[in-house]
Amino acid sequence: MLIKPGKLLAEVNSPEDLKKLDKSQLKAFCDELRQFIVDSVSVYGGHFGASLGVVELTTALHYVYNTPDDQLVWDVGHQAYGHKIITGRRDQFHTNRKYGGLSGFPKIKESEYDAFGVGHSSTSISAALGMSIASKLDNNKDKQHIAVIGDGAMTGGIAFEGMNQAGVLNSNLTIVLNDNCMSIDPNVGALKDYLTDITTSHTYNKMRDDVWHLLGKISKFGPNAREVVSKVETSIKSFLLKQSNLFESFNLRYFGPVDGHDVDHLVEIFNDLKDIPGPKILHCVTRKGKGYKPAEDGNQTTWHAPGTFDKITGEIHKKASEKPQPPKYQDVFGHTLVELAEKNKDIVGITPAMPSGSSMKIMMEAIPERAFDVDIAEQHAVTFSAGLATQGKIPFCNIYSSFMQRAYDQVIHDVCIQNLHVIFCLDRAGIAGADGATHHGAYDLAYMRCIPNNVVAAPMNESELRNMMYTAQLPREGAFTIRYPRGKGVMPDWRTPMKEIEVGTGRCIKQGKDLAILTIGHIGNYAVEVTERLSEQGIEIGHYDMRFVKPLDEELLHDIFKNYDKVITVEDGCLPGGFGSAILEFMAENGYSAKVKRLGIPDRLVEHGEQPELHKECGYDPEGIYETCLEQLEITVPKA
Repeated sequence: MLIKPGKLLAEVNSPEDLKKLDKSQLKAFCDELRQFIVDSVSVYGGHFGASLGVVELTTALHYVYNTPDDQLVWDVGHQAYGHKIITGRRDQFHTNRKYGGLSGFPKIKESEYDAFGVGHSSTSISAALGMSIASKLDNNKDKQHIAVIGDGAMTGGIAFEGMNQAGVLNSNLTIVLNDNCMSIDPNVGALKDYLTDITTSHTYNKMRDDVWHLLGKISKFGPNAREVVSKVETSIKSFLLKQSNLFESFNLRYFGPVDGHDVDHLVEIFNDLKDIPGPKILHCVTRKGKGYKPAEDGNQTTWHAPGTFDKITGEIHKKASEKPQPPKYQDVFGHTLVELAEKNKDIVGITPAMPSGSSMKIMMEAIPERAFDVDIAEQHAVTFSAGLATQGKIPFCNIYSSFMQRAYDQVIHDVCIQNLHVIFCLDRAGIAGADGATHHGAYDLAYMRCIPNNVVAAPMNESELRNMMYTAQLPREGAFTIRYPRGKGVMPDWRTPMKEIEVGTGRCIKQGKDLAILTIGHIGNYAVEVTERLSEQGIEIGHYDMRFVKPLDEELLHDIFKNYDKVITVEDGCLPGGFGSAILEFMAENGYSAKVKRLGIPDRLVEHGEQPELHKECGYDPEGIYETCLEQLEITVPKA
C-alpha cells in the first residue's frame, strides 16, 4: 500500500523543489508533510512523535539553507523522517526500517543529504563543528553547518564538550536546540529546569523579541551598533533570568526561545542567522506529536514509536493471543529487581534516560528513592554506580548493550580496576532489529569478557535471568555483567523461585553423540528446536547452555571435548573475540583438536530488519543451525 502525498508534497522531490514554493505555501506544505508521516507510520510503523514535532523546523531549514552543500546534521535521527521525505526518499518511505529498505536514521551512504550517520545521541554538535572547521581550512567561508539537537540529547556530555570547543573556534556553526522537554521518556535534571525557566519568562520573551528585531536590522547600523546591541542583549538575559546565560558562557551567541511551529518566522530567523558570523545557538520550543491530537494528548513515551495504529481513532494495534504469552526480558528484569530490592535495602537502580525501555520505571514507581534516571549520560551512570558501590550499595546499572559502548572506559577504570561490586544489566544485547547497526548489541560479549574482575553471563530464559540477578546481588567483589536480548522470552509462567547459581557453571540441556552444540544466552532456544528436529530424524545431538562466558565452565568443557570431536558454538554476538573465540582459546590452551564451527554475527555491519530476518542472514537462525549440524556430520537428510 503506497501512501498518496498531498498536492504540494507530490511536487517536492528535493530541497530545490521545496524552494520553488512561495513562502505563503509553506504552512500548507507542512500540513501535507505532517499528514504523510501520520499516514505512513500508522500503516508501516516507526518513530512518530519526534518527527511530527519538527515538521516546520525541517521545512524551514531546507527552504533557507542550500543543502546538501550546506551541511545539516541531525542528532539521534528519530526526528528525521520529514528530512528524508523532502530529500528524495518520499516514494521509498514505506520501506523505512524494513529489511532491505530505508534506514530509520540518517545514513551517509543512503543519501548525500545525510551529512552524518547517527543513532546514538549527542553527537551532532561535535560532528558539525568538525565539518565547519574543515570548511574553514579549505577557505570556504560561505558554507553553513547546522546541528539540530534535542534538549534530551543536550544532556549528553559530548554535547557540552562540542560546545566548549565551538566557543573558542571562529566556526560557521549554527546549533538548533529543539526543546520539547522530552527524549523518549520525560527529561529530568537541572538542564530541563533551566530551559523551562527561559521559555516561561514572559518578561524576557517580550524583551527578547525587541532585541531580535534590532539584531535583524543590525547591518544598517554598522559595527559599533553590533557591539552595543550584543551587550544590551546579554545584559537583558542575565538580569531577567537572574543568572548568566548557560550557552553564552560557552561563547555561543544565544537566540530565542522561538516558536518551533511557526514556519514563516523560522524562515525569517534562519535567513537572519546566516548573516551573523561565528558559532550561535537558536532555541526552538516544539511539541512532540504536534498536529496529531492522540499523540499530543496521550503518553509521549508511548507515541515515540507506537507501532501501527488507526490514524482516525488513534487506537494502537496490539496483537491478540488466546494463549498466555511470555513476557519481555526487560519486564522480567524490572519486576525481579523490585523483588530483590524489597528484600535487600542496599540495592539501587540506575538507567540513562531509558526507564520505560529498560523497565527501570517499575522500580522508580515502587521504590522511587532508590531508582535513578540520570538522563542521556552513560559514562556518568557507570561512575555514579561505582560511587554508590564504594559505600556498600549494590547498584544495578541498566544500559542498552549498544549504549554501554559509550561508557567503556568507566567500566574498566572506575569499576573493574577498583574491583567494585556493580551489576551491569545489558538490555537489547545481540541483534536489536529495525533500528539497525547503530543499535545492535553485537560487541558486549567480546568487550566485557576481556576485562579482569568482571563476570559475564547470559540467561537462556526468564528463570535463568532471575537466578543470575539473585546471584549477582549476593555479597561478592567485582563487576557482574548480565546480557539479554530485546523481545520476549519463552516462559509464560516466569515467576519462578530465585536461587543461587554457582558462578562459572554451565548446564547440559541434552545428551548426544558425535556433535555438541554450545550456546550462550537466549539463542540457545533455537538449538533446542534444532536438536528436537534432528532427534525426530534419529540424529542425537548434544546441547550445552554455557551460561557464563567468563569464567567458562572448564570442567564441563573438558567433559565435552573428551566426548565430542565436532562442536558448534552459537551466540547472538560478534564472532571476533566473542563466545566462540573463548571456546577456541580453551581448546588451544588444553591441547584439544575438535572440529569447531562458530555461528554468530559476522565481522561486518548488519543492517536493519526484524530479528528473525537478521538471524537468518547471519546464519544462526534454526534453519542455519540445522544445516550446519548436517554439514558437520557430513550427512544428507531431507529437509522437513
